[in-house]
Amino acid sequence: MLRDTFDEDAELYDRARPRYPASLVTELARTAGLGPGSRVLEIGPGTGQLTVPLAEFGCRLTAVERGPALAAVARRRLAAYPAAEVVTAGFEEWAPPGAPYDAVVCATAFHWLDPAVRVPKAAGVLRPGGLLALVTTHHVAGGTEDFFARAQRCYERWVPGTPPALRLCAEAEVATDPAELERSPVLGPVEVTRHPQEIIYSTAAYLDLLRTFSNHRALAPAAREGLLSCVRELIDARHGGRVVKRTLHELVTARRT
Repeated sequence: MLRDTFDEDAELYDRARPRYPASLVTELARTAGLGPGSRVLEIGPGTGQLTVPLAEFGCRLTAVERGPALAAVARRRLAAYPAAEVVTAGFEEWAPPGAPYDAVVCATAFHWLDPAVRVPKAAGVLRPGGLLALVTTHHVAGGTEDFFARAQRCYERWVPGTPPALRLCAEAEVATDPAELERSPVLGPVEVTRHPQEIIYSTAAYLDLLRTFSNHRALAPAAREGLLSCVRELIDARHGGRVVKRTLHELVTARRT
């Protein structure tokens, strides 16, 4: 499965994947009322990109990660937080403890979960009034726009099925569909806040980021190396060895009724 490719190089994933904006972490903590003693479940933490900032609030945090290598790195990063634990398991198969949670969080991983299970199980382990919080991530127009327009030619050459002349969407055109949460009989109204960020990447750092994407990892080795070489040449030759990538994160929340 594509989602299992992330576990193939957990150290690269930890090094290359960006952390979440401080504004998002602050808003999540405020909305969920996080603090010492709060019981938090995180689904699919990876190597702890959001887990570590949540642990800093002193909450009792359980992170359920299906990838054993990813889970091992997350445990190492959380070693300074004795109230945080990492459980190696798929969320769909994981058996929750009896006590309910104050918040259930899933950052850029909810789409990998079984649609028949994810909302009912996540909502089912919340206490009344507890918060379900999902973070979505979208690559949007902005940053070094000329690079991303030109890089499309690399994808058209090396990635089968790439739509011709594909362009990034403007932030105003991006919105997470809340219908799945709204259909739940035990969740209240859905609220969404938006948190953009721009990150500067060197050539090497940007190529490392691409190596962590599941669709890139799934390419045949020759196609993947051809794509990375094409992108490397473009960044070095036309952009002085650095590019800026703009990302929009949405914090999507609903409370257990």
